[in-house]
Amino acid sequence: MNQVFIALQGLIERMRSVHRSLPWIVSFALLCALPYLAQNQYQIFLMNLIAIMIILVVGLNIVKGFAGQVTVGHIGLYAVGAYSTAVITVNFGFPFLLALPCAILITMMAGCVVGVPSFRLEGAYLALATLGFAESIRISAAVTDYLGSTSGFGGIPSPVIFGVKFDQYHEYYYIVMPIALVAVYISFAVLRSSTGRAFTAIREDTIAAAAAGVNVKRYKLIAFVVGAAYAGCAGSLYAQMTPGYIHPNNFTVIEMVTLLLMVVLGGLGHIWGGIIGAVLVTIIFDLTRGWYYYQLLMFGSVIVLSVIFMPKGIGGILDRYLISKRFVTARERSHNISVGSVE
Repeated sequence: MNQVFIALQGLIERMRSVHRSLPWIVSFALLCALPYLAQNQYQIFLMNLIAIMIILVVGLNIVKGFAGQVTVGHIGLYAVGAYSTAVITVNFGFPFLLALPCAILITMMAGCVVGVPSFRLEGAYLALATLGFAESIRISAAVTDYLGSTSGFGGIPSPVIFGVKFDQYHEYYYIVMPIALVAVYISFAVLRSSTGRAFTAIREDTIAAAAAGVNVKRYKLIAFVVGAAYAGCAGSLYAQMTPGYIHPNNFTVIEMVTLLLMVVLGGLGHIWGGIIGAVLVTIIFDLTRGWYYYQLLMFGSVIVLSVIFMPKGIGGILDRYLISKRFVTARERSHNISVGSVE
C-alpha cells in the first residue's frame, strides 16, 4: 500500500510537469468510465449522490476548514438551492441551464444573511445561530403549501440540454460528475489565492489577521457566500435528479451531522480528505439505513472519536505519511551520495 501511494504521487507529479491540467484531464477520463463498472442503476444513483455530496462538502470546507467559521447551517443553504430550483423549474418553467445559476445566486444571497452574524458571533454562538437558520428553512418549507408543505415538492423536471433529456441515472452522472470535478478544481484555486491565504489567517487568529491588514468582516462574508454557492449548486442538482422530488425530511439535523462527519473525518481544511470523507460516509450512511433511529448516535460518536484520536482526519494522516516518506527518501539519498563521495 505504501508503494502504491508513492507511485501514485510520483505519477501525478510527472503529469503535472507536462501540463498542470493533465491530472484533471486523466481523472475526468477515468471517472467517465466509472458507470460501466456498476452492476445496477442503484449503484449509479449512489455515484450521483456522492458527486453531489462532494460539492456540498467542499463548500462547507471552505467556510469551516479554510476560514474557520463554526457553522452547522450548511444544510439549510442546501435546502434553499433545492427548493429554489423546484419553484423556478415547476412554477416558472426555467430550463436546467438557467435554473442552476439562478438557484446558486439565490443561495448566495441567503449565504450573505447567514454570514452577517459571524461579524459578532464566534464558536458555539455562531453554531447556534446557523443551526437556527437551517431549522427555520426546513420548518418554513414544511408549513408552506407553495413549497409542498409536509407532502414534499414533486414533479421537478429532469434536465434537458440541447434537446437531450437526462432522466436516467447513468445519463445524469455525466452532468453531476463534471460539475463536481470543476468544483474541486475551483476550491484548490481559492485555497492557493490571496483570498485563501486570508481565510487561513482568519482561521488561525482573527486579531492577528486584522492587525496584518486583512479585512476580517469582508473575508468572512466572502467565505459564507462562496460556501453558499457550492451548497446551492448541490441542492439544485439534487432536486433535479430523478425522481425529481424533495421533502423537508431531506434536510434535517441527521443530514447536517452526516455532512459534518464527512468534513471532520476527511480533515478540516483538507480538500482531498473531504472528498474521501464524502465517499466513505455516503456509502456507510446507505448501508446503515436499517438502523435509522441510531444513525445520529453512531455518526455523532464517530465525530467525537475522530476529533479525539484523529484531529486532522484522514487527510492529515495522508499528509503526515507522505511528508515523512519524502523525508526518509531524501535522507537515504543524501546518505548514499555521501557514501559514494567517500568511496
